[in-house]
Amino acid sequence: MSPEALNSFFSLCIGFAFAGALASGYQAFASRPAGFGLLNEGIAPRAFAAVPFLVFAAPFIIMRNTLMGVKVERRRFEFVMMATIIAGFWSLMSGTFFLMTLRAAGVLA
Repeated sequence: MSPEALNSFFSLCIGFAFAGALASGYQAFASRPAGFGLLNEGIAPRAFAAVPFLVFAAPFIIMRNTLMGVKVERRRFEFVMMATIIAGFWSLMSGTFFLMTLRAAGVLA
């Protein structure tokens, strides 16, 4: 495995782990699961604060909603595969950003 592929895989894993940690922390704090409905709070500071949270928690929310939709609504394979690809790419990008931020802060070498 090339170093670039390993770095991308690590970014993907970090992105999903960070998304899961954020969504689980929100659920523990607010006693309800995180979702894209946080943006429907109207024009309020809460809605603006939800945007950066959802940017990083979105891969977990997408996969959670997709897997629940498979059980409840019997969604087709194509829909599940497309949602998985979108969540994976989103996780790769957020994980890359998170690792670049840690490197810039001097936490990682």
